[in-house]
Amino acid sequence: MALMTGKQYKESLNDGREVYINGERVKNIAEHPAFHPIIETKARMYDMNHEARYADVCTTKLEDGETICRAYKLPKAKEDLTAIRTYVDTVLDDLGGVVYRVGDETIGEMWSLYDAQDRLNEIDPTYAENIKNHVDRIARLDLFHVSANTDPKGDRSKLFEGKAAGTLLHVVEENDKGIVVRGAKFETAAAYAHQAFVKPTISNWTDQSMTPYACGFIADMGAPGLKHICRTPLSTGKNPVDYPLSTRFDEIDTLLVFDDVLIPWENVLFHGNLESAQYIRKTVHRYSAFNYVLRLQRRADFLLGTALLNVEQTGLTKIPAVQEKISQLICYRETINAHLTAAVANAQKSAGGLMMPNQSLLYTGRLYALTNFPKMAHLCRELVGGQLAVTPDSATIADPQIKEYIDQYYTLDGGWTPEKRTKLLYFARDLLNSAYGGHQITFELFAQAPPFAQYMAAFNHFDLNTVREMVTKAAHLETDAKAELAMQK
Repeated sequence: MALMTGKQYKESLNDGREVYINGERVKNIAEHPAFHPIIETKARMYDMNHEARYADVCTTKLEDGETICRAYKLPKAKEDLTAIRTYVDTVLDDLGGVVYRVGDETIGEMWSLYDAQDRLNEIDPTYAENIKNHVDRIARLDLFHVSANTDPKGDRSKLFEGKAAGTLLHVVEENDKGIVVRGAKFETAAAYAHQAFVKPTISNWTDQSMTPYACGFIADMGAPGLKHICRTPLSTGKNPVDYPLSTRFDEIDTLLVFDDVLIPWENVLFHGNLESAQYIRKTVHRYSAFNYVLRLQRRADFLLGTALLNVEQTGLTKIPAVQEKISQLICYRETINAHLTAAVANAQKSAGGLMMPNQSLLYTGRLYALTNFPKMAHLCRELVGGQLAVTPDSATIADPQIKEYIDQYYTLDGGWTPEKRTKLLYFARDLLNSAYGGHQITFELFAQAPPFAQYMAAFNHFDLNTVREMVTKAAHLETDAKAELAMQK
């Protein structure tokens, strides 16, 4: 049942799903030009699981011996977290780019639910079995599983009132088959995924009027009544040579409209309980942030490698000021790496018996990577230089009428031909200056939670008692008799 092929994945998308883009309803999503590049990327990931050279890294076995994708096995030891990291690095190496919403990141949110079973049982024991079943089902069926979290933004001061409340996803009916939901969510990759974990928005979840919105469930992306309204690809009309990243790795974002969609009871994970919604919102990224920060490290690698190659081909690497800037990029990359490494080394068992990356190190690593990326990208621009903005496109470079001039002005020693130099500049432009490059920075900033929520996660998961007690002792702030006696002596 497990280990789908790329061909099977593409065929599975022809399930009658209602997808709209560029003013039309899509008939065959796998072949549609807006989706074809990223679907081929995901299909490649499926095919990697069947190749002998990747078998040890990309696959593993369940306890009953069934082979599954490495990304979908519950982490129960530090070695499992290390194996997940190796898996992600191997996939990104093979693809030659960074993709986020491809399943291994979003499955972590289901693992957070798995951890929450005992807690949710205290609140309402109805749905805990559904959580275990879905964690197992995703692995065994090799499903492309994504998330759906972000709401259409209205008047945030009246989130659960008036017209604004009507846009938020909520339960409108219960029957013997399940719950019926109405509203909308945004999610990347939903249009070409199999299912999504749909969960509540970020809120305090304290008012009983919020109850209809306090639901979490698995939604089939081909369910009747579900509409996918997608943004136009950033690569439209782009030459793959000139834009090597955006023409392959643009992950299409979707407005998911739930027009009275039936969610079967077996797909409901929690429902109608404010405490459940509040608890899940606080814990949902405890695993998925690990895979997410792994991608941020790869983006740091791209910045460093792009800058390094550009200064090497122009002979600037011996200049101290240039070495200083390269060192800053190295420090940025290695600090992200240190957070990831330490998060595994200091991992702890969760309430559900899983191996959970150290939460404080993981969340602070995420914040460090995100808040410093624009600064590092600007540093990379400095090192690449002004040719990033002025180099002609590949069609012009290839024009035989001007070849002698291109050869004259774009050839350097060390084997740097015009073709090789411009390829590097095109890569740098797509990484730093294109619509895709800008989109990625915004996506990464909000992908798991808005910045304030990310800072709250770091605040809530750092052990403040340790430093409080340390300074209390060092500054002789104790008020007990023993401390006073010690000070008198």
